[in-house]
Amino acid sequence: MLRVDKTAVMNMENALRGARNPLNSWARSDSAYGDDGQYLLGENDLSLAMRLARAGSDHRKFMRQIFVSVDITAPLYWWKEFDTYKVGTVANSTSTMHKIHAKPFSADDFSCDRMNGTARACLDGVIACLEQLRQQYLQTKDKEIWYSMIQLLPTSYEQMRTVTMNYENLVSMYYARKDHKLAEWHVFCDWIGSLPYAKELITGIRDEK
Repeated sequence: MLRVDKTAVMNMENALRGARNPLNSWARSDSAYGDDGQYLLGENDLSLAMRLARAGSDHRKFMRQIFVSVDITAPLYWWKEFDTYKVGTVANSTSTMHKIHAKPFSADDFSCDRMNGTARACLDGVIACLEQLRQQYLQTKDKEIWYSMIQLLPTSYEQMRTVTMNYENLVSMYYARKDHKLAEWHVFCDWIGSLPYAKELITGIRDEK
């Protein structure tokens, strides 16, 4: 399971102004802020942005300046794949190392919605063992017990990270992962598709020109 919260898209105005720098065409800019504070692209700016987006990464450098911040809660097995995207992304995570003992373990801490009965029964046993170890660690502060929790923790354990990316990063992620077998990637790609001007600048740029 994957959840996204607190999405913020920033710096679109500056990015579009920069896109006009090569031809000194700032006078043709027709975008403005709406009543809700969202930056709305005018017909001229949107047309330019779409042409650049479809022309390839060398031409759409402005998209590296459209920033996105979001809180993502996902299992460790998904984060292992996400971590292949290092360039242009920054993430601050909740700390497994420092806070693993801070709250009781429960099934709500794990992505187990697609497990069959056998796997779920096994996970329930692991959760019970982790909680027993946690209680022992709270009483003893024994580092061996702490290590036991860390090394036993399944990759279905969920972690929340605040991630900052840009629209160019999202182009790479979307086309690499939109048909992935993991359901979490489909949720993530659906979220990408919900961002401002995603169809024009991200999800539709490989459509027939």
